[in-house]
Amino acid sequence: MNLNNVVIRQATAQDMPAVMELIKQLAEYEKAADQVNISYEDLVSDGYGAQPLFHCYVACQQDQVLGFALYYFKYSTWKGKSLYLEDLLIDEPYRRSGLGMRLLKTLIAEAKEKACGRMEWQVLDWNHPAIEAYKKLDPIFEDDWLNVKLLPSDFERILDAGI
Repeated sequence: MNLNNVVIRQATAQDMPAVMELIKQLAEYEKAADQVNISYEDLVSDGYGAQPLFHCYVACQQDQVLGFALYYFKYSTWKGKSLYLEDLLIDEPYRRSGLGMRLLKTLIAEAKEKACGRMEWQVLDWNHPAIEAYKKLDPIFEDDWLNVKLLPSDFERILDAGI
């Protein structure tokens, strides 16, 4: 498979149907297909409205989206501006082709250009192919931080209980 003519570029609203399909593929891979609660319309309004909540790069061959990297900027009280990679996925037939690393390097270049204090992301502990790919970058794998989250049902429960 010849991937020499693959272009990495900023995604547009017109790319969001393909990105949405890849998000569903990622959710299936992570055994969480039933947890995707967003739609194509959400991606368009949240990413391309008056105040975009995320940015996205796509890897494209002609008009076909082969992968994406969705990210946003956050702020660290210690490090300042940070680039956070929310998700990266390459369509199944194109995995292990180097496209994922090309997307990662594009994000690293953006983090450098924007003078970010760090770039970070999460990986599931059982996702060994991704972990092995990330090890090539020699990143810091943290084991002393816990992920914490609240869901909308928790919002109501906590606010109603007066906690």
